[in-house]
Amino acid sequence: MDGHVRRLLNRVSIALAAVATAALLHLFRHSSSYCIAGGSGSPTYSSLSLAPFPRTSCDAASRRVVDLDLRLAKLRASPRWRRRSDALSSSTLVPLRRLRLLGESSRVLCVASGAGLAADALHAAGVGDVTAVDLVNFPPLVRQADAHNLPFFDGAFDVVLSDDPGALAGALFPSRFAAEIERTVRRGGAIAIAVDRHVGLSTVAHLFRKSRIVKVRNATLDGSAVNIVILRSYRTKTDPH
Repeated sequence: MDGHVRRLLNRVSIALAAVATAALLHLFRHSSSYCIAGGSGSPTYSSLSLAPFPRTSCDAASRRVVDLDLRLAKLRASPRWRRRSDALSSSTLVPLRRLRLLGESSRVLCVASGAGLAADALHAAGVGDVTAVDLVNFPPLVRQADAHNLPFFDGAFDVVLSDDPGALAGALFPSRFAAEIERTVRRGGAIAIAVDRHVGLSTVAHLFRKSRIVKVRNATLDGSAVNIVILRSYRTKTDPH
């Protein structure tokens, strides 16, 4: 009796394996015949799915990669991008220049950069050496890095800027976030950070222990009222790291 059951189970297993193999072959042939048109070693995808997410392997295969320069051009052309860029320039870049903390040769780090608007505004203002980072890579302007553990040497930048009002308050460890910014800015360098109005200046001063506040500007970014706090590193060459 046991031998009969074992033989029956073996036959069922073989039958199921055959069915699974046939199904995979069918899917492969279906994908090959309908997703790709043409030959000569250069597949041409027959259509572009407009669905927000691919529903089949054909949808995923047919999605075109957006040209990075074209994507940046579209962002620059949007009214929201232009409004925020103008607001950032008048509330942050102009005061930094007047305080002689920002020039065309300055090395600038943008933290919590999003799509890279701050970096783009700096380039437009004539600053050539700009590095922008965020948790998510967003080329061509933004590279991936964690603001709690920035991959840069001590004092590598003249200015560190964050135009995201939620970056400080929303940081997992705000004290670590501030300490990394202070570590990467040079002695006498500047920090410019956007903070929500409910974040008190005393809180900012407490977090940035090695810098002093030199200017505060009111600004409106994306319809939200924020403070742009400009600090300067007060360390001297005789201070220990």
